[in-house]
Amino acid sequence: MSQVFLPSPVALRHPDQLHALVENRTVYSLDAFELNIFETRQTASKVPLSMGNLVLTTMLRGKKVMHLAGRPAFDYLPGESVIVGEQQLMEIDFPEASATNPTQCLALAIPADTIRQTVDLLNERLPLAEEKAPWSLAMTENAHLTNTPELTGTLERLIHLSQETHASKDVLASFTLQELLIRLMQTQARQLIFHNYAQHLTSHRFAHVVQYIKRHLTEQITVEKLSELACMSKATFFRLFKREFGLTPVEYIIHERLAEAKRLLRNPLTTVADVCFRAGFNNTNYFQSLFKKYEGITPGLYKKRCR
Repeated sequence: MSQVFLPSPVALRHPDQLHALVENRTVYSLDAFELNIFETRQTASKVPLSMGNLVLTTMLRGKKVMHLAGRPAFDYLPGESVIVGEQQLMEIDFPEASATNPTQCLALAIPADTIRQTVDLLNERLPLAEEKAPWSLAMTENAHLTNTPELTGTLERLIHLSQETHASKDVLASFTLQELLIRLMQTQARQLIFHNYAQHLTSHRFAHVVQYIKRHLTEQITVEKLSELACMSKATFFRLFKREFGLTPVEYIIHERLAEAKRLLRNPLTTVADVCFRAGFNNTNYFQSLFKKYEGITPGLYKKRCR
């Protein structure tokens, strides 16, 4: 059971406004990008879709099954995003869609020049920790993402801007799109290093940091020790870690400890107090406050729901 990060609800079309029951499309065109909202209200399979530009899709309601060349089909659920490359064909199944259970998905078409300019600017002005691993947007590896709060918040602002009518919206949308690309690359970096750190121990210094954190969760972990592992000064380590992943080392430690707490809470024999200390927290009030802040519910309620 994990918290799902979704933009604020996007209103469904009234049935009288639908042009099709499968992938009904509503388009918002801006200077910087094109935002599409797709709705489906009946079951269908292998529906083809290709949009020309690179597309960031984000699932808002319902369930799809995605078929992309070169990889097995996978379930696509709310709180997830998929990057689809230029001219890449998607084939989509809608196994559960109906009038009362519609699917809804946004698709943000982004020009290649915008992506290239943003990546070049970042590599010039804000280089990452490893010169051999500069800023880049992966089109195949880590193309299926679990949304972070930061990525979701930026998407929400783009949706709102797309529907506004004031004269400055295109300027604001251009800046927000650049932020979205940064958030997207940071989200990919989290999946690459946080989830697969063992594969990158010889090529990325932050992989060693992640390994140490995971192995010493119940101990006191200092930024001084982590910066030493990364062979950086404390200030440089803190700055580059936040730049690469979009969160601080301390926030990442909290994230890992909360993930361990959720695992432990699913055991019916544990108590909340026991979980608190076994997950690396040393104060139950602090643990409960953090858990509710990040998960939206208390540890006790989470434990009850897991039953």
